[in-house]
Amino acid sequence: MTAVSGHGPWPGGERDVLEVQQLALGELAELPTGVDGVPFLTQLPERGAGADALGRTAVLLAEMPVELGPHGWKLTERPGADARRAEAFWREDLGALAVAAHGHVGPIAVELLGPWTLAAQLWSARGDRVLADVGARADLALALADSVRTLVSDIVTQVPGAEVTVQLAEPLLGQVHAGVLPTFSGFSRLRSVAGPEIVGGLEPVLAAVRDAGARSVVHLGGTWVGVPPVVLAGADTLGLDLADVGPGGWNEQAWELIARAVERGVGLWAGLPPAQISQCAGPALGQLADLVGVPWRRIGLPAAQLAEVTLLAAPRRSLGSLDEHRAELANLGRVAESLAEKAEA
Repeated sequence: MTAVSGHGPWPGGERDVLEVQQLALGELAELPTGVDGVPFLTQLPERGAGADALGRTAVLLAEMPVELGPHGWKLTERPGADARRAEAFWREDLGALAVAAHGHVGPIAVELLGPWTLAAQLWSARGDRVLADVGARADLALALADSVRTLVSDIVTQVPGAEVTVQLAEPLLGQVHAGVLPTFSGFSRLRSVAGPEIVGGLEPVLAAVRDAGARSVVHLGGTWVGVPPVVLAGADTLGLDLADVGPGGWNEQAWELIARAVERGVGLWAGLPPAQISQCAGPALGQLADLVGVPWRRIGLPAAQLAEVTLLAAPRRSLGSLDEHRAELANLGRVAESLAEKAEA
């Protein structure tokens, strides 16, 4: 059955945590018949330092304290005030989820940064990216793995009927592999990380997700070249923003990789942009459906397997309004309904 979910970031301040979580779950409960909603833990980055994706993930790292420095989040000997604030945000978010999802039985998704994007954005105590230190980035992956186990347990404690899906955001994986990320000075680039190392960095985190009884999604943004290592590392599902893969969602090389993954039993979470809106015709939902359905048929994948695709809104440059987010979920529900019909044809 086609499904709809989300990444997590929504607009709102500190007093809006429960309201936003309830809104997101409410929209997913009102999807068309035949479309599943995958509730997700909402994030409110407008609350400030520690509510951002990097801070939220870094503060969970087992035995690797962090603080917010002049250039961003970095490793340190003891956590700073911003880290403690980030921990408080987590407690608020999980508490809001417990209230909003009371009695829920079924999937719940939570998003963290994946090990490579985390290593690319987090600074070491010595001043360069953690990515620059082979040993430090290996320690980071292991610490993230431990954190995942704890987080899944915490979610199940708050929502006893939860079947957790951990979505690991890896939008920088392609840049890590290509060796284009600048050093601290900006005068040179960090060395590229080879494919087998990419796989090795993902494996302990994905294994931890499995060990915790959860399912994994590795979302690559538009970086389709990351599909092979994600599959080899053992991800249950890969995520891609299809509008960024190529014009009209089509890129033959990318879709060949997607097809091979699907044929191996790996699922697809397809990120779609906001629908273009016409004053006369309303949102152009057919265009969004075509971003998935047309390349799917063109590459030769069975139409029936469209029913196994999960749709979610691609990340925005700006958060927008609550009404826009609610409208996106409703639109994705109608797109998912169209794909489900194509799957039955």
